[in-house]
Amino acid sequence: MSATSAPFGLRPAFFPTGLERAQALTNGITSAYSSDILKGQPVKYNNGVINPVTSTEAFVGAFSGVEWTDTTGRRRVSNYWPANTAYQTGSCIAYFYNDPLIVYEIQADGSVAQTSIGDNANFSNLTAGSTTTGLSQCTMSATLTGTATFGQLRIVDLAPYADNAWGDAYTIVRVQVANHQLVATLNAI
Repeated sequence: MSATSAPFGLRPAFFPTGLERAQALTNGITSAYSSDILKGQPVKYNNGVINPVTSTEAFVGAFSGVEWTDTTGRRRVSNYWPANTAYQTGSCIAYFYNDPLIVYEIQADGSVAQTSIGDNANFSNLTAGSTTTGLSQCTMSATLTGTATFGQLRIVDLAPYADNAWGDAYTIVRVQVANHQLVATLNAI
């Protein structure tokens, strides 16, 4: 059972389109950007670059990693963006998943029942994570928005693990982006 809280952010589970690669966005993060961006953290477009999502905003997908040349000329590759890092102009490439059909796995911050399939939820613990591992620990709120109200995520299934079941204390579910920044809003089901 998923009785232990061990969040891992948004983790791509499968790609209905068959394409399994993150988008590479040149100059995708502003040099010296002031916040960490962790692998698996939801991100949004903001004036041509990506930023972490806050609150209940629309978003495009999950951050996957970054590479850049630092101010000393050394090439860096990381699964997270360290806050306040400066780089040589034109050297940054940010990677993130943005296909609106991707199905992600995420741990809820509480129990989720099977009756929640098709329901919407928002993120919780958006900035939680580790700069040691570079991994996000954001979760999905177990307090659902309701099927008639848009949330950031739409629950589509249970993650198929032997130790994970509907109603567990920290259920791991499969979700899709319900409020995608680049897709016209669909009716909740």
